[in-house]
Amino acid sequence: MTISALEELLTPLLPGLLGIRLVEASPEKVVATMEIRTDLCTIGNIVHGGSLMAFADTLGAIGTVLNLNADKRTTTVESSTKFIGSAPVGSTVTGESTAFHRGRTTMVWQTTVRSEDGRLCAVVTQTQLVLDAEGA
Repeated sequence: MTISALEELLTPLLPGLLGIRLVEASPEKVVATMEIRTDLCTIGNIVHGGSLMAFADTLGAIGTVLNLNADKRTTTVESSTKFIGSAPVGSTVTGESTAFHRGRTTMVWQTTVRSEDGRLCAVVTQTQLVLDAEGA
């Protein structure tokens, strides 16, 4: 699936609201950016942890989707986030998600989120369950 096709699917959903922009998308790695807007922040005009978690979850889910057969779908069943640093309003963070495990029933992805100056903001490890698509 191309980046433009993925972004077309995501635009009307939460990833579109977050402003996620895909840079690279393959079955092994997904890279994207997200501009830190005021509505994605907490007090002090720094990115809200939930915004970073949703960003990372999206990248791991995209990676899983890129590994699925047409008769399968996925959902996140576990996610662990370690917050390391922050990013201020007006900056852009970059997320890179790589596969730890791509199995028949589960996939595990780790996403690092970095600030514009390359500082680590968060590390997220998530497990995606592979399910039969409805009607398959």
